[in-house]
This record gives sequence, C-alpha cells and structure tokens, in this order.
Amino acid sequence: MIGRFLRHPTALPGILILAAVLVMALAAPSLAPYDPMQIDLDGSLRGPSADHPFGQDRLGRDIFSQIVYGARASTLVTLAVVLLTVVVGTALGSAAGYFGGLVDVAVMRSVDILLAFPGILLAIALAGILGPNLVNIILALSVLGWVGYARLVRAQFLSLRERDFVQAARAVGAGPVRIMGLHILPNALSPVIVQATFSAAGIIIAESSLSFLGLGPQDIPTWGGLLSQGANYLVYAPHIAFFPGLFIMLTVLALNLAGDALRDLLDPRTRPDTGGPAKV
Repeated sequence: MIGRFLRHPTALPGILILAAVLVMALAAPSLAPYDPMQIDLDGSLRGPSADHPFGQDRLGRDIFSQIVYGARASTLVTLAVVLLTVVVGTALGSAAGYFGGLVDVAVMRSVDILLAFPGILLAIALAGILGPNLVNIILALSVLGWVGYARLVRAQFLSLRERDFVQAARAVGAGPVRIMGLHILPNALSPVIVQATFSAAGIIIAESSLSFLGLGPQDIPTWGGLLSQGANYLVYAPHIAFFPGLFIMLTVLALNLAGDALRDLLDPRTRPDTGGPAKV
C-alpha cells in the first residue's frame, strides 16, 4: 500500500514538502541562524542578503529564523486541532450512527446549531474572548472542527451497522463497545483519514488568519504574524510578507497533494483489487 501511495503523481511532492516543514519545526534551534526575537535596528527592513537570506523585518529580526520557528507554531496547532476534532467527532458520530434514537437526535441537532455559525467568525470571536495564545487558538478552531467528522462517521456507521459481519458479532455476544471499536470503526476510518488531511490545510490557513489579525500568540513568531507585519511594508519591503506567504502556500499545497493521493488510494472505486479503475 505504501508503494502504491508513493507512486501516485501527487504523493511524493506533498510528502517531501511536509517532511521539510516537520524537520523545520523539530530542529528549529539548530536550523535557525539567529534568535528569532533578536532585534537589530540597524538592519530594519533590509532585503535578502548573505547573512539574512530572507531579509529582516522592521525591528531587524531575521525572517528566516522567524519562519523556521513559525513552523513550530503551525505544526503544533494543526496536529492538536486535528487530533482533538477527530477524536471528539469520531466518538460522537459513532454513538449517533450506532445507537440512533435520542443519541442521534442530540448529536445531530448540536451539529446543526454549530453549523449555523460561520466558522472563521466564531473562531475570531472565541480567540478574542479567550486571549491571544496557542492553547486558545487550538480551542477556538476545535469548537466547530469536530462537526464534519461527526457527520462523516455517523453516515459510515449507518451504512455498516447492519452488515453481516456486525450481525455475526452480535450473534456471538459481542457488546456495543466491542462492535463499534473492533468491527465497525476500522471499516469507517478511511474517509476520516482523508478528511483529516484536507482539514489540516484549512487549519493552517485559519491559524495564519487569526495570527494575521493579532489574535495569535505574541511571544513567539508565527507565519500569520509575519504576514500581518509585512502588509504594512509591501512597497518598501515586500520580502517580509512574501516568504511567510510562500511557506503557507507550499504547506497547504502539500497537504492537498497528499490528501488527493490518500483519497485515490483508499477509494475502493480506484483500487485494482475491487475491479475499479486504478489511478496509481
């Protein structure tokens, strides 16, 4: 399966870019040539040079170092939000799809209420109320993030709960938790994995948007914060906005490329062993 995934035309470019971002996040102290918060007023707004390949910002801080450390913030927020929303959404969607009745009504009406709010506006409001730090951004982006997974998993459970293998498990005395966790959920996870990949791209953009608006952490560099600063100097120092914007674009592109490959790999209609046309 890994071989088929890597042979997909969009998989390898996406994986390589994501691996580079992950290395930046993990090895930021070793890769960054300067302290990202070190001020050098003599170098204010200077463009790319041998000492500062991405240039310097309005306070003379090295932009490359800030981008390297900013990868940490984006990676941490993305992983935390994806993990939290997948766990919550999968748990609630599983219960709604398997038990039905009042459980299904309660979960889906909660989903309908939350979907009535524009996602980014609710995140802005929550981040503004809670305060500008990474934990609050994670919470703000997670409040609505789980609803998509809940709906997706519920639909999968409704389709799978009456299959023969589930009926056989009930016949031998398996309880609801065992049936849900060991029999239905493994067969329902493929679309969840694909959804998580595409959702991660949206989280990168949302986190950068909140930081751009000043609702992100103020004590560490973020890509959105650099973009916000660069917006004031587009004419005189376009490099301040260009490089963080480039890294946001590449990361989102890589996640979408990897998501396309995963979708084709996990879609039974594109797998040769199911008689469907192979795309990889």
